[in-house]
Amino acid sequence: MNRLVTEASFDVIGFLTQQQLARNLTKYRAEQTVYTQADRADSVFYIHTGKVKVTVLSARGKEAVVAVRGPDEFCGEGSLTGKPLRLASVVTMTPCEIVRLSNETIAGLLHREEKFADYFLHHLLTRTARVESDLVDQLFNSSEMRLARTLLLLANYGVNAGAEPMPINMNQELLAEMIGTTRSRVNVFMNKFRKLGLIKYNGKIEVQRALLNYVLHERPEIEKVERTP
Repeated sequence: MNRLVTEASFDVIGFLTQQQLARNLTKYRAEQTVYTQADRADSVFYIHTGKVKVTVLSARGKEAVVAVRGPDEFCGEGSLTGKPLRLASVVTMTPCEIVRLSNETIAGLLHREEKFADYFLHHLLTRTARVESDLVDQLFNSSEMRLARTLLLLANYGVNAGAEPMPINMNQELLAEMIGTTRSRVNVFMNKFRKLGLIKYNGKIEVQRALLNYVLHERPEIEKVERTP
């Protein structure tokens, strides 16, 4: 049985260069808009370097951060479903290098290039699993545990075995938006994590492996719900 091509075994930017598609690579400054909610959905974007945030604006004008995407990830895949307009906005958090691929181009690659198709499918399956985990997290876990899990994900814990964790350059307001709580609550949890030695927090957030152990050994709220008669 063939295994899907994963991030560690496929050089996306090298592949796009061979296909003469890397010429569509654009350099963005921090806080620059890649696309906006309700824009025409006609392309998919591959993030080569940097990080972006995905936000949604409600009819009442309230904005929520629903995801953060980083290197070797795609965004805007919803355009392939046939929906004419973007359902979210994407704004850079750091300087980025991003490749724009039209719907026609990426559809052709998926039909012709097996390795790219495997890689893209792996990306979609991983994204779907992440969304399901996020939903369970929001439904059953405390805001403290949601913050801990978010910090681990942003630091890339568990993404690539053996990879060094990444420092997180993100303010408390944004973290609060991501986990659905207030900045003051995030501040309380961050101070607690720092006192316990789970993070180092001096401008940038450095997540320690002890935070992973802290999350794994806490009894998840979902277990309590499932065991309730």
